[in-house]
Amino acid sequence: MFSTNPVSLTSATKQEDERMKKRVLLVEDDAASREMMQDWLMQEGFEVQAANDLATARFALTQAVPDAVLLDVGLGGQNGLDLAAWMRRQLPLVRTPVIAVTAHAMVAERELILKAGCSEYIPKPVDFKLLRACLDRWVEKAEPPAP
Repeated sequence: MFSTNPVSLTSATKQEDERMKKRVLLVEDDAASREMMQDWLMQEGFEVQAANDLATARFALTQAVPDAVLLDVGLGGQNGLDLAAWMRRQLPLVRTPVIAVTAHAMVAERELILKAGCSEYIPKPVDFKLLRACLDRWVEKAEPPAP
């Protein structure tokens, strides 16, 4: 028999939604940019974990494998591409899409970004339609939870 109690139906739907959310690790050193991107990702239905430096990002990646990583290339004195290269040497992370978000959009830099292990890159300022298309392309669609 099915419950007609709207509270229990809503709770079940919320639980399913939580299990189906795709996880994104956002690596961005600029607090305002990080907050803007995090808010947008959450509005788009992603579960977001944020890191402001390479050490925090590496720690997060050792705790759980995200469905994608959004990576600022210039992390205030740190090279975000080091994280992409490190990920490609870690067996559980090898296939995790890394999307570089960078103010450096020259052709030569694009090649360097892709060679470092990034799946794709998008220029700053971020065009959110482009980012959505990029995430749709690289992040597998959620599968229904097991019964």
